[in-house]
Amino acid sequence: MLKVGLTGGIGAGKSEVSRLLVEHGAVLIDADRIAREVVAPGTPGLAAVVEAFGEDVLAEDGGLDRPKLGSIVFADPDRLAVLNSIVHPLVGARSRELESAAAEDAVVVHDVPLLAENSLAPLYDLVVVVDASPETQLDRLVRLRGMTEQDARARMAAQATREKRLEIADIVIDNDVPLDDLHRRVREVWDDLVRRARASRPSQE
Repeated sequence: MLKVGLTGGIGAGKSEVSRLLVEHGAVLIDADRIAREVVAPGTPGLAAVVEAFGEDVLAEDGGLDRPKLGSIVFADPDRLAVLNSIVHPLVGARSRELESAAAEDAVVVHDVPLLAENSLAPLYDLVVVVDASPETQLDRLVRLRGMTEQDARARMAAQATREKRLEIADIVIDNDVPLDDLHRRVREVWDDLVRRARASRPSQE
């Protein structure tokens, strides 16, 4: 098994890269998706979030009001740290459970937005960073996700710097390129990951 950490700043296009890797055959463990699962209605995770932030972060259906919670934590590093201290251990436990279920020869890609921020690189055999300029990130967040420029900049500022992400990268995927070029680059990276996975397998006597 080859354990790959995949990360990138918000709006860099990491989700598209992870989708393409799955098409090629990767086993994807999506930290964002798991983060939603562990605070779903009725979970201990949601109860802990409500205890920390109050019932105002609940939507009418009893689920988490993510925009409301986001507006609180992304403008306040201390509040963000509180949220992370609740969610991250739950995500880590579920991720390890999913990884243990993968085949021995699998390329397991952990899609982890906050990999650099939480110094998680040592957990993986290698780290792939999807890179885009801050200008590109901002444009995508405002134009494609409908964020205000203020909210987009706040979310970008709450993450690691571009330089910090690149420092931990074993492989960089440039996503300031046309989609066709991105597809070619991801195919190259996939072929490299498969080679590494095969090379890491113990020889059979």
